[in-house]
Amino acid sequence: MYNLKDKVAIVTGGERGIGRAIVERLLDEGMRVCIAGIDTNSAVALLRELDAGDRLLFQETDVRDEAAVRGAVAATVAAFGRLDAMVANAGLPSPGNFPVEETPLEFWNNVLAVNLTGCFLAAKHAFTELRRTGGAMVLIASIRALQSEPDTLAYSASKGGVLALAHSLAISGGPQVRVNAVSPGWIHTGDRSRLKERHHAAHPVGRVGMPADIAGMTAFLLSEDAAFITGQNFVVDGGITRRARF
Repeated sequence: MYNLKDKVAIVTGGERGIGRAIVERLLDEGMRVCIAGIDTNSAVALLRELDAGDRLLFQETDVRDEAAVRGAVAATVAAFGRLDAMVANAGLPSPGNFPVEETPLEFWNNVLAVNLTGCFLAAKHAFTELRRTGGAMVLIASIRALQSEPDTLAYSASKGGVLALAHSLAISGGPQVRVNAVSPGWIHTGDRSRLKERHHAAHPVGRVGMPADIAGMTAFLLSEDAAFITGQNFVVDGGITRRARF
């Protein structure tokens, strides 16, 4: 457990997947959390399931929409009185593959709008409050910022931009605001019984990742235990990107 009790966080895309695990971990740490996302049904179900009372709220937020992001920050501060942490998690999970010659510009623009511009807008509208509290920000990137599969141009480029944005924000935000990135590897958010033994064996740690793996790193980076860490990217992938393949 980290010293995060009674601090306040926003988690974009916090209603499902990795974002949901981050929300659950931060609540376990004693934080108050705003879920800023677009899936209202999932968010309402999660609020009911977690039953965190007045420590958890949902603000409908499309991270491509600057007014919506500004509103999420304002609603969080109005409800909780402060903001100590921003987790820019919302993203499109490699939503389609196109050869470069066939990549629609509309598709490219939408992936970058969600995955990269959404992180920028989260920082733009959270930084004033984070400077006041000496807070921290975590951007969720991907190992696809470091290595690619064929025809994943928009996704890889967007996540590479997230890494550059993270270190730029760290330099711009210091010394009041720390900013780091987390690059998940294969994080399975569904039924783990569908995974094969070969999937687990491909990872040096012996298993495919879980959302809780990313949530744990995120909580650490938001905490005072990480007070001397900023501008860094933390690869959380079970070692898979270090395995040589021939």
